[in-house]
Amino acid sequence: MSSVVRLTVPTELLPFVRLAQLLQALDGQGAAADAHQYRLLVQKIGAELQAHQGHEALTLLLDHFPASAEIYENLQYAHAGLCRAPLEASLSSELAARDLLSRVRKA
Repeated sequence: MSSVVRLTVPTELLPFVRLAQLLQALDGQGAAADAHQYRLLVQKIGAELQAHQGHEALTLLLDHFPASAEIYENLQYAHAGLCRAPLEASLSSELAARDLLSRVRKA
């Protein structure tokens, strides 16, 4: 049985929420999505995220829509790193990546 989650969404974020719901549904299905449609959806979500960056309700919405939260992190990565991941997980992944790169260089 699926649970119902009710969120109060500011009007200006409704387009983002609808796109985020679509991405979650697309990611949740087992079959591969059409690459062009998927890319277009991600671009639209990215544009919405940039348009509403810093909105107080965005953090809660990103908590609810993990696929869109990944897009948000990718947009922020250049200047903020893994800004939504816990610090320990971010540090661990960075150290693992450095270790892997070091081993690849030696091989």
